[in-house]
Amino acid sequence: MDKLDSITRRLSQLRLARHHGRVQSIRAGLIAVEGLAGRASVGDRLRIALSQGDLGGEIVGLTPRSAQVLPEGPIEGLSVGADVTLLHAPRIAPSDGWIGRIIDPLGQPLDGRPLPPGPCDRPFRAEAPPAVGRKRLGARLDTGMAVFDTLLPLVAGQRIGLFAGSGVGKSTLLSQMARGVQADVVVIAMIGERGRELREFVEKTLGPEGMARAVIVAATSDRSPLIRRRCAWAAMAVAEHFRDQGRHVLFLADSITRFAEAHREIALAAGEPPSYRGFPPSVSNLIMALAERAGPGPEGTGDITAIFSVLVAGSDMEEPVADILRGTLDGHVVLDRTIAERGRFPAVDVVRSVSRSLPDAADAVQNSLIGRARAALGAYAESELMIRAGLYAPGSDPKLDEAVRLFPQLDEFVTRRCPDGAASFAALEAALRLPLRARA
Repeated sequence: MDKLDSITRRLSQLRLARHHGRVQSIRAGLIAVEGLAGRASVGDRLRIALSQGDLGGEIVGLTPRSAQVLPEGPIEGLSVGADVTLLHAPRIAPSDGWIGRIIDPLGQPLDGRPLPPGPCDRPFRAEAPPAVGRKRLGARLDTGMAVFDTLLPLVAGQRIGLFAGSGVGKSTLLSQMARGVQADVVVIAMIGERGRELREFVEKTLGPEGMARAVIVAATSDRSPLIRRRCAWAAMAVAEHFRDQGRHVLFLADSITRFAEAHREIALAAGEPPSYRGFPPSVSNLIMALAERAGPGPEGTGDITAIFSVLVAGSDMEEPVADILRGTLDGHVVLDRTIAERGRFPAVDVVRSVSRSLPDAADAVQNSLIGRARAALGAYAESELMIRAGLYAPGSDPKLDEAVRLFPQLDEFVTRRCPDGAASFAALEAALRLPLRARA
């Protein structure tokens, strides 16, 4: 039945006529195409004929006489007068057969095997579900990592940001989330990743266990900004397909920074003026619109629990992309290079990280444990330089005394792997040296 639906869909897409234009001019990587007035729209794709093959492009601007096109690849060999075919707005058609597969942002397979499209097309840039019709956040999810099962809980439909510099363990942590978090399907957007890392991530970091329930949408760093930007939209469209089937989807995007940088290239080429740190004003709405598509679905559908990674140079949490996401999401996790350099993984800075699912995601006893642990870690962080310099005098501050006593156990607790939330809270009680007692 799926094959018949796929064939029916392909037949329905056949067009009796195609609209053609000509390349009018080529300047600074932007191609002007004439002959499509009244037929083309912003966002439509084009196919440009080259002597050695075809070149894809996307319309980023229109004038009464021409369409401004940004190419999807190198323009060497392109000449004025080249034939251009209008393909209209791209769409994607996910299906259950995509689980366990690697695709590009146009829905084409990257693993060398056939990939039939599903029966229904979806737009890349869909609207978020109506705000008044969305469900509330769901139950707490087991992740297999003690710190996320207790101090920074993740609940169904929650959207969090993962803020980290390069080489701090972000990809490894995302892969552990992909394997450990309770979900029916995992959709991973790999935006602007190095090409050599894709296979390593799939085979070694993610592994067969993680890949068995995952769909990877990948656009490597050598692809055009159009393809890299579309990667996030394509992955979200795939996640929405499974959500609408009533499934719980875990959405992982690595990284939103590269998504924003790709949009910056496109917007500047289209003539949008740069703003703070070179990002155009439209980047804020672009990021928030993507984030709003995730989260709890409407009644009768599933949820999209989303983790958006952000590259922060020098741990600068005030840079534009980090600032936009931090105010939009339901929590943020900060990975600290100093913690990673002393060999602790995951390098989560608990004091600077927040989960807005609390206190609802825990009961009274659990919230008490979380509060005491965070207070101890915060007190230690405030006085860490003094402690390491040998200026700390035991007995001068009871709260700091307790923080110093508890820090080694709490620091080790963050690295713990636990099967579920109950085991994680038992480990937290042990780290705080509290007697086990009945839950409230």
